[in-house]
Amino acid sequence: METNHQQPIQANTPSFFKQFINSMVFKMFTILVLVLFLLIPLNWIDDLIRERKYRENAVTEDIVAKWGNEQVVSGPIIAIPLDYRAESTVFDKDNKPLKTFSTEREWIFLLPNRVHIDGSVQPEELKRGIYKSVVYNTTLNMKGDFDSLNMEEVDAKGGVIQWDEAKLVVGITDFKGLLSYPALSWNGVKSPMANSDNSFNLFAGNLVADLGLTSGEDTKQNFDIELQLRGAKSLNFFPLANQTDIQVSGDWADPSFNGGFLPEDREVTDNGFKASWRIPNFSRKFPQQWQGANGNRMYIYSGMNNNGDEYYDTATNVEYAASATSNQGTNIEPATDNDLVQIQFLRKVNEYQKITRVAKYGALVIFLTFAALVLTEIIKKQRIHIIQYVLIGVAVVLFYSLLLAVSEHLGFNLAYLVAAVATVLLIASFVHLLTKRWGIALGFGAILSSFYAFIYFLMQLQDHSLIVGTIGVFLILAVLMRFSARINWYSLDNTNAENNSNSDK
Repeated sequence: METNHQQPIQANTPSFFKQFINSMVFKMFTILVLVLFLLIPLNWIDDLIRERKYRENAVTEDIVAKWGNEQVVSGPIIAIPLDYRAESTVFDKDNKPLKTFSTEREWIFLLPNRVHIDGSVQPEELKRGIYKSVVYNTTLNMKGDFDSLNMEEVDAKGGVIQWDEAKLVVGITDFKGLLSYPALSWNGVKSPMANSDNSFNLFAGNLVADLGLTSGEDTKQNFDIELQLRGAKSLNFFPLANQTDIQVSGDWADPSFNGGFLPEDREVTDNGFKASWRIPNFSRKFPQQWQGANGNRMYIYSGMNNNGDEYYDTATNVEYAASATSNQGTNIEPATDNDLVQIQFLRKVNEYQKITRVAKYGALVIFLTFAALVLTEIIKKQRIHIIQYVLIGVAVVLFYSLLLAVSEHLGFNLAYLVAAVATVLLIASFVHLLTKRWGIALGFGAILSSFYAFIYFLMQLQDHSLIVGTIGVFLILAVLMRFSARINWYSLDNTNAENNSNSDK
């Protein structure tokens, strides 16, 4: 009788390397590396947003250059020429000193006593392609008066004051914005105003009118100036009088009041705004009268653009030499934006700024999406390959590119809805293809939708977005910790090993 001795069948035990490759620890590490790699295309998206923003700025600046730039309305100032004989020493070929004499010209400047400005502004949006720029038309009426010139503070230097060449100077920024010739009424007599012949450098643009004075007493007069201007982005006033009163109204529902003075009274409604300022001369950097050369720039205007960068005037620290008796040996510091009254007309919604804020949450959304996917994989015992994680991660990144592209045509709110719905449907349908279960796909889609809804909610909060966002992330972490506590992580690797062993048989 024969006995058959059969060798026992040994189970195929996966190698340590294969067990490690299929372990949950390795998969979690791979997902973490994947999240880091996906930060690269997120950075590309951020660069694309900046590129489109710069393109918008370039188009806006081109529109502004043709329409009229930010306007700074300054003055008026009375300028009276003083001609005197100046002595200087030169040396001849034998190095002997020789005295020479020449006629030099200085100017005596007098600031107004009171100025009242009444203005109305009609902002509008000009469109070029998909880009828009805010421009405006404004009508300004400037009324006020001057006091007599204090002759005791005038250093005549033995010269002659040319009263008949006295001028009234009003400053604006961009002559291209003038819609008509400015009209000056000096003590009831109308005089034309014209562009300065480079006699002055007081302001970026100088409008002058001849006054034809006969003495210092003649400066004590009333004036009335009418200006019709076009400009863009902001309207500014440079208060120089002992007392400056400004009243401005317009049909723009979202003005921003900046500069160095906030309105004393303001009323902003959906139909427009009204604002008024009362500004005494206590913060003024200039004396009531002084004399000097043809006048260095009285202010250094930085201006504004859509990025908040300074761009307009590149002058730096211009010193104004004052030689009046009361200011002998001193320098007058030029004024800056903080010495102006500024009304900004900004677009209510800036798509690029909002998209930039949304994109900053990109890494968080990717991480939470993968975390939800891992928990779905564990709880539902449905394995998902790392390549499929890659595809889902790419879909999440493309959300921001889609949001950017659509928002340029439909606006941020509608674009966010379109991009979020498209991304959720794409990923949810992909999860259904992987799991063959609609319940899992719909549940994952709901989780992803809640992420996008939460980010959109943060975008609407402005000042409170940080605290709400921090609390939200804290609660999400608490939920993840609770789910994590219910999972036996040590058994996952054994289960994976058994599944791999069975698949090798």
